[in-house]
Amino acid sequence: MCLWFNPAGATVFDLPEDPNEGVIGDPTRSFYTHAKEEDTLLDVARRYDIGQNEILLLNPGVDRWLPGTEVDIFIPTSRVLPDTTREGITLNLPEYRVYYFRPDKQTVETYPVSIGRQDWNTPIGKTKIVQKRANPTWTPPESIKKEHLEKGDPLPDVVPAGPDNPLGLFALRLGIPGYLIHGTNKPYGVGMRVSHGCVRMYPEDIEKLFPEVKVGTPVYIVNQPVKVGWWKKKIYIEVHPQLEGEELPYEELYENAMELIRKAFFRYHYQPELVVDAQALKQALEEKNGLPVAITRIVEQTEPVEELF
Repeated sequence: MCLWFNPAGATVFDLPEDPNEGVIGDPTRSFYTHAKEEDTLLDVARRYDIGQNEILLLNPGVDRWLPGTEVDIFIPTSRVLPDTTREGITLNLPEYRVYYFRPDKQTVETYPVSIGRQDWNTPIGKTKIVQKRANPTWTPPESIKKEHLEKGDPLPDVVPAGPDNPLGLFALRLGIPGYLIHGTNKPYGVGMRVSHGCVRMYPEDIEKLFPEVKVGTPVYIVNQPVKVGWWKKKIYIEVHPQLEGEELPYEELYENAMELIRKAFFRYHYQPELVVDAQALKQALEEKNGLPVAITRIVEQTEPVEELF
């Protein structure tokens, strides 16, 4: 087995033995589950460590609040890794997900997260963990206190530690002043763009990640709505909706995707007979559901093909 689900924590994947390969898990597998009678779709998402946006994109025909007990709910079994150094933590903003590359360099944990709203963007760039705090207190900045006051919900100068603290029970402070990776007292917002710039995690996820991460761990924050990676002599693409305000017309998105495919092709070219499946690529770029899709195929040398590279 190349992955296993832990309902109380992250999905843990084996990293590819070949560093040139970029897909974790098995994208050819399909996994479905059913809701319990009392479940919403968000309950199912949390059980399988998936964020709200992701579960909705993957199951567009399933009712968010009353999914029913007989409906098949699709759960992803693979992911394309972000194009970053495989160390420390990578946060991919359009994916609403972090990847923690364990020091053993053999496994990676992945967790859904919330990120900053459009008017409180989570910053992009390389940073690191500079402090760890269990049972943190929260000192709201004046800008957030003003926002809450205008809504008739004044905040105290200091919110004490405890389960009602918006930071949850664990916090990892980033080197970017004012930004944290932390838990939350509003878990159903995980997987959405709802924070003031910080990165929120399910309480059970931050509880697992917190003791593993050391001060000094590098953190890469990237914006990669399109990811490309090799798996078993094929190139896979994974496309997520772009962040609000950054949407590109289809033609530009297609050109950006093709550039990533070309780079992958020449970086690690398994077969000279490899060609792009234009229909599969078009469908992935239109659906943007975050599912890894094979967009190349190997053809016989006798078969006439259009040269795409």
